[in-house]
Amino acid sequence: MNNIPRCEHPRPDRHRDEWINLNGEWDFEIDNAKIGLEKEFHKRESLNGKITVPFSPESVLSGIGHTDFMNAVWYRKNIDIPLEWAEKRIILHIDACDHTTTVFVNGKKVGTHKGGYISFSFDITRFLSKDGNYITIYAEDDVRSGKQTVGKQSQRLESYGCHYTRTTGIWQTVWLEAVEQAHVVSYKAYPNISDTSVTLEVKTAGANIGDTLRVTATYGGKVMGSSETKINSQSEFMKIDLAEKHLWECGKGRLYDLNFELISNGKTDVMKGYFGLREVRLTKENGLQINGKTVFGRFVLDQGFYPDGIITAPSDEALIFDIEASMACGFNGARLHQKVFEPRFLYHADTHGYMVWSETGNWGFDHTEFANIEHFLPEWMEEVERDFSHPSVIGWCPFNETWDKNGRQHSVALIDMVYDVTKMLDNTRPVIANSGSYPTTRTDVHDVHDYEQDPEIFRSNYSKIAEGIVNDQLLRKDPKRQISKVHLPIFVSEYGGIKWIMEADDTAWGYGKSVTTEDEFFERLEGLTDALLENPHIFAYCYTQLTDVEQEQNGLLTYDRRFKFEPEKFARIFAKKAVIED
Repeated sequence: MNNIPRCEHPRPDRHRDEWINLNGEWDFEIDNAKIGLEKEFHKRESLNGKITVPFSPESVLSGIGHTDFMNAVWYRKNIDIPLEWAEKRIILHIDACDHTTTVFVNGKKVGTHKGGYISFSFDITRFLSKDGNYITIYAEDDVRSGKQTVGKQSQRLESYGCHYTRTTGIWQTVWLEAVEQAHVVSYKAYPNISDTSVTLEVKTAGANIGDTLRVTATYGGKVMGSSETKINSQSEFMKIDLAEKHLWECGKGRLYDLNFELISNGKTDVMKGYFGLREVRLTKENGLQINGKTVFGRFVLDQGFYPDGIITAPSDEALIFDIEASMACGFNGARLHQKVFEPRFLYHADTHGYMVWSETGNWGFDHTEFANIEHFLPEWMEEVERDFSHPSVIGWCPFNETWDKNGRQHSVALIDMVYDVTKMLDNTRPVIANSGSYPTTRTDVHDVHDYEQDPEIFRSNYSKIAEGIVNDQLLRKDPKRQISKVHLPIFVSEYGGIKWIMEADDTAWGYGKSVTTEDEFFERLEGLTDALLENPHIFAYCYTQLTDVEQEQNGLLTYDRRFKFEPEKFARIFAKKAVIED
């Protein structure tokens, strides 16, 4: 399997031994006229080109590198189903495909999924034949429609400012999985550190009333506890008392392993997962607390773009590198910006003890009409459900810098509803309803952005928080758009963005006036960062950004992942102790 790109199992949190990675060469064809359905491309024996999945056709790694607009694309691949899977259900997983995806097996429609950032799957068992099989995937994508999440994909022909090369079609791993007729589908972990236990909500499919569900927790190979129950519904709650307490902490990603067994009709479905024993609290008085200990959030903006794969990491090692590079610079987490990061990134964050705020790519979505919520909410709910049990995820943020230019009523109602739904799905984490504190009535955080480049002015902007004044960038530019929520915990979730260009580039873009010397760079960086670390009313910062992305050159690393300065120089500044820390 080593010759298959991105060959690793894409879901360490729900692993089975019987699976097949379908990455690699597929037939491919661009369908800008959207006539493929009418011409029945899904019944053809081949398409007119080739592509390397899971990389989008815009990327170099796909073997295509076509960066013009593509309205629709087609994929086709012959597949072999192992004989030993004959009595099992066969699940086709597509971990991300932008944007509206229809799947066919042997020319027959299996189903359609809307949403370009999140994982989805179909049971294809009844569509398979004994004499050879093929999968056809059709994806439509319209970044200018306003009816889909776009994120940082450019809506112009070329990249510009902080908008980058688009992604069309498949951009995460495609894989098959064999499961028993009765099988575990997913789980949600609710850790409790006070009594050293975890409660699991386990969802199953195909099980009969009275079937046995057993879950065992281990740590370092040693059994920590187990629980067993009889199936009464498709969702069972089970509590496991743990023999030993191993807390998940910043920099110490201690994880318990889980083994799920569903016994039905003499057969046992086995799935493996994991969880972290940690709790998150956020209050105005104590700031961000992990397991009851105040932790200053030293976050960096991570957009998850790569020169050769665009929003698809070229390798599993590339995911690990970004986390370790961030930690080497003194950060303890990241704001995963305008993109839903893949589960393997979250897995590596889990193992490293690396905190993340999870977002989605809401830019490009027209939120000004409340009815458009149908184009946003289902995918967002899928994200919260999928990533719920990752201990590294310490907060959610569905919207970024979003306002209604034609009056606030509809956008505020939509954003508030998404906040309410998020809290219903997950009441264990804080939610930033709209990063940048753009108008919204419900949120857990007063979250602001500020790219002021003068450290003294920057410090003064946050010197009167005790008096109820946060003179942030939005308030200074357009006070009508800012609603003061200073009674909430305060997070400066974008600052810095200091432009430092490694090589002469007339197209380079960044925030504010570019520095000209290394001394000037670090003087500005330290002044801006100290202003936040020394403010007792601020619980976290997020520096813009980890790496350059195309023409935006304000990263600590270049786009091809070279440190602009020694990481120790960054860590000396970013890792200083904050006044609010224990």
